[in-house]
Amino acid sequence: MKKSSHCLPFNHVKKKKSVEEEADVPSTSFKILDTSVIIDGRIADICQTGFLDGVIVIPQFVLEELQHIADSSDALKRNRGRRGLDILNRIQKELPIEVQIYEGDFEDIQEVDSKLVKLAKIMQGIVVTNDFNLNKVCDLQGVQVLNINDLANAVKPVVLPGEEMHVQVIKDGKEHNQGIAYLDDGTMIVVEEGKNYIGRYIDVLVTSVLQTSAGRMIFAKPKLLEKAL
Repeated sequence: MKKSSHCLPFNHVKKKKSVEEEADVPSTSFKILDTSVIIDGRIADICQTGFLDGVIVIPQFVLEELQHIADSSDALKRNRGRRGLDILNRIQKELPIEVQIYEGDFEDIQEVDSKLVKLAKIMQGIVVTNDFNLNKVCDLQGVQVLNINDLANAVKPVVLPGEEMHVQVIKDGKEHNQGIAYLDDGTMIVVEEGKNYIGRYIDVLVTSVLQTSAGRMIFAKPKLLEKAL
């Protein structure tokens, strides 16, 4: 299914035909990964679940950007780039999904994001990203896009006003007397009158839930206050 090749620091699949010539594969089956979604790492787990069908396409210019990041003098960037390459290794070697390398380039275009949009138009494929700005550009350009942040938000458990939760208040909020807690999935909980409970686990009652494209925020109040009232 996947044959190793050379050139890059991870063993990638060398395509037998150009992506445009894959007549036996529906065009919408091509999922084109951008740099940020590779570095993020969750894409490997998503591929493992089988939620992404078709062919995973990794453009050569994305690989080059990853290599550049992995060679950075900045330790944080270097580690992010190397993690991205490790993620691609995992997708290629461990997961039952077809991977192709698109070896072409668009030399007249400088920005990697713009190249991705161009490639998606040519292939009539779908860009997979977690980049909010790239998501907007794809929408404006009429290119299909899958944002894994949207997927993550969609599968979070539903929380309704009036529900009770047990949380640890860990820091001050922006407003007076607010405390901040987090769910295991990273969702922020703003606890009104929660400042005095910083460092403690308490029961709270959900008062409202705010859902935005950037994520979900839960507002709650200590159950102790409810009892006092």
